[in-house]
Amino acid sequence: MQQAQTAVSSNGHRKEEVDRLLVGAVDLHCHSGPAAMPRILDHHEAMMDCAAAGFRALVYKDHFYLGTAHAILLEKLFPDTGVRLFSGIALNNAVGGINPHAVDHAAKLGAKIVWMPTLSAENHIAQASGQAKSFPKTSQKMLDPIPLSALDANGEVSDATKQVLDLIAEADIILAGGHLPAGELFLVFEEARRRGVKKMIVNHPTYVVGCSDDDIRGLVSLGAFMEHSICMFVEGRSKKYEPDKLAHLIEVAGVDRTLLCSDLGLVGSPRPVDGYRAIVEILLGLQIPGTDIRKLIGSNAAALLNLPEE
Repeated sequence: MQQAQTAVSSNGHRKEEVDRLLVGAVDLHCHSGPAAMPRILDHHEAMMDCAAAGFRALVYKDHFYLGTAHAILLEKLFPDTGVRLFSGIALNNAVGGINPHAVDHAAKLGAKIVWMPTLSAENHIAQASGQAKSFPKTSQKMLDPIPLSALDANGEVSDATKQVLDLIAEADIILAGGHLPAGELFLVFEEARRRGVKKMIVNHPTYVVGCSDDDIRGLVSLGAFMEHSICMFVEGRSKKYEPDKLAHLIEVAGVDRTLLCSDLGLVGSPRPVDGYRAIVEILLGLQIPGTDIRKLIGSNAAALLNLPEE
């Protein structure tokens, strides 16, 4: 009986510790709806979940549209949540691909992040029967994607991409690699750094992007952060890795250059905040200090959003 009470007490203490560490968290990669793909929650529900857990900020990501207007309106309608809301634009076919006009509009509206092509990326399409086979599908059949690359026919960074990079640098917002392959990312990020881009993220480097440990180290040396998708480490249809893989990836890039973001909202996986709870449990089980956990799930991302230090 005493052993059972001790276990309950221990579990209660762990829950309190998880709750405490979630306060101030920042999710740069939330797939709430409305969306062409089935989602388990909408933008309002995602915001309210974050508010209940004490999150500091939330970034809506959709593969087809700029969500900044939704973020602005929701902040206005619900001003007392304590959660800052942001979005950005993914440069897929729906917005004209690597389209400087779309990026210019997004930046002027207040977008905080520009994702290079994701599901329209040539690399993603080439892996349709490989790693990308498990990628979520739209509710209704859409037009077949036109493969996109950030490089021109000569294998150099394209003029359109260079113009996009200039716009990102001018607005001082985040460049995210999307689903471009590792080799392409090196060329794009090197060009980005030359053009004054200060904030760069590699999305799920071990999924579709194809980064090796050396690639991760090389991209970090260019100033990039490695963003690992929580959905790939917690229970659900997108789980791909065990905790030891996460520990290794954090060690390769370093805590100060690693982001853990949900990439959640998809059917068959936890709600984003529940994903954060699960990943914090995993991090605690890996004996990662609370100060590092706060960086991984909060302060590193907050700095990329230009949020003031707390």
